[in-house]
Formats: sequence, C-alpha cells, structure tokens
Amino acid sequence: MSFKIVVDSCCEIPEELKKDERFESVPLTLIVGDDYEKQDDESFNQREFLDAVAACPECPKSACPSPERYMKAYQTEADHVYVVTLSSKLSGSYNSAVLGKNLYHENCGEKDIYVVDSKSASCGETQIVCKLMELEEMGLSFQEITEQIETFVNHMNTYFVLENLETLRKNGRLSKVKALVASTLNIKPVMGAADGNIIQRGQCIGMQKALKKLAELAISEVVDPEKKRLIITHCNNLKAAESVRKCIEDKIHLKETIVMDTAGISSMYANEGGVIVTI
Repeated sequence: MSFKIVVDSCCEIPEELKKDERFESVPLTLIVGDDYEKQDDESFNQREFLDAVAACPECPKSACPSPERYMKAYQTEADHVYVVTLSSKLSGSYNSAVLGKNLYHENCGEKDIYVVDSKSASCGETQIVCKLMELEEMGLSFQEITEQIETFVNHMNTYFVLENLETLRKNGRLSKVKALVASTLNIKPVMGAADGNIIQRGQCIGMQKALKKLAELAISEVVDPEKKRLIITHCNNLKAAESVRKCIEDKIHLKETIVMDTAGISSMYANEGGVIVTI
C-alpha cells in the first residue's frame, strides 16, 4: 500500500527525505512584531529571524495552517495518509489538521487519514515520521500502524535546554522574576515534555552543566536504547548538540543518531543556542 506523510513546519525533515514525494511540509506563519511576517518554508532565513526576535520587545508568534491547506495536502493517490503536528498544547496546528481531515471526507470522500498529536515538537515530530516509515515498510495494516504509533508517542522522551530564555519569558511560560534570576546567575533550566506540556526537569548553573544534566536524564530514562533513535536539533549551536550526542553515545548504544539545525517554528521555540533532544 502507498503512503504519504504530511507534517507541519515545526518538524525537521532529514535532507535525504526533503525531495521524497511521499512527504509534504505544511507551513505555519512566523510573526515578529509588526514588521516581520513570513511563511515557515524553504525560504526561511534563521539569522534574519533570530535578529528580528532579539530586536523586538514582543513575543514572537506563529499562525497555524488553515484546515483548507491541510485538506489540500491530503489530496493524493496514496492509500494511507499520516499527519504529524506539534503538540496540541502549544499550537492550533493539530486541531486545524483534524478539521482538514473532516473537510476532506465531506468534499472528497473516504480515505485512510490519521492525525498524530506529537505531544512534542521539532525532532519529536521527526521521530514519529521515521517510525511511520518503518511501520509502513513492514507491511502492517493502517489500523496496526495507528495503534503502534500512539504507543510510540506515549513512550517518547523529549528534553531541551535553552541558552536564551527571552521567548519563554515573553510568552509567559517563565515569570519575569525567574527569568531575571536565571539571566543574572546564568541558571539554565533543563526542560521536558509531559503529555504535550512544557515542564521543568531540573536546573544547573551554566549551559555545559545543563546539557550534561539533560544527557544524564535521557540515558537514565531510555528503555531498550539499542532499538531507539536519538535525534537532536539545535538553533545555531552545533557544538552543544555534538557534546550532548557524544555524552549519550558514550554511555548507551543506539540504533541511529541524527543531528539537525532547527527550522523556523523550532527556532522560535528554542531561540538562539537552544538544544532539543528526543529519544
């Protein structure tokens, strides 16, 4: 059976898959103040965006794709369509994708379409894409794949450390007092995800100690690491991403490791220097 995987643009797609016709990225819109509003697509310029965010006192925002845009992505000859979005607790992208599915059925008829709430973002979505490909290539039925992917999502671990806490402060996820203390004392929170919500897992003084703590959490909480894929994304901070990769790989054996730079929406969440890890 043929398949197509649709993702929102918070998902980092590995280079070798970007020209694969079985994949389509549906762009969100990036908004910074009154002067910057652009589609998060292949034209995204990370440096330009980060400079705009740093210069603007307002929190950067995103606008999710319309249900009609998602419906268009579902119009394919593929038998199975899977849709992967960033956490429904962070964006309306998931709900828009579900509405697009309903519109498709109303206007175009029946098709196997399944929308996955990643309960994560960035490389968390990439993890799900890779797993969907594996399950399809195993020849499983649509129902078997959807059941297994929900289990996969619920057991996936997401961690991140941010060099710059301004976006979290601006959008209210970090109090002004806490952000000021963290900035003044160089305290870096080690963050994670719980059912799609952002939670704090710890904190350390300095980026290097925080990244080490992140790696230790990932190592201690992974189950059957030899069957798992480590995916790391970073916002213009390859050195930090590689240090986390080495720290984890020195302790456990993994099936595969992928390291990528963040695209638009992920750059908005991570901000300059941020590192995101999923396993």
